[in-house]
Amino acid sequence: MNATDTQNPTKTANETADTHSTANPNPIRDVTKTNPATEQKFYDFYLDEHQNMACRRLHFAGSSFGLLGLAKSIKNRSPAPLLKGIAAGYACAWIGHFFFEKNKPASFKSPIKSFASDFRMYGDVLRGNLSLKDRKYDKARKTH
Repeated sequence: MNATDTQNPTKTANETADTHSTANPNPIRDVTKTNPATEQKFYDFYLDEHQNMACRRLHFAGSSFGLLGLAKSIKNRSPAPLLKGIAAGYACAWIGHFFFEKNKPASFKSPIKSFASDFRMYGDVLRGNLSLKDRKYDKARKTH
């Protein structure tokens, strides 16, 4: 710590790290950095993998099962409903991909990005930006 660090005790660890050389970057800060352009590119890919309405509907149902399982787990203070919700959610999604979309789930290659994109898609459906009736009603894709 240098003299300026001791004069301002309210400085956060990240602010203090910024005043020092970049030879030893803060690994926590690096993990939390996101690139919005990369995230949007993956989400565009994710939506391309969910063109079939039956697949989208199954994903929406599966995400709903997962959220219901989470709520019930919290209410009952038991992990069992969450595990059942996750299993039901993935079963719905995989049926959608294998039988309707005829492709492999993106979660096989990018599980974390796919999980985040699935809930982004879920939110877009709830907000009316993506349709479960027909792609022509999608609003989220019209700017791309």
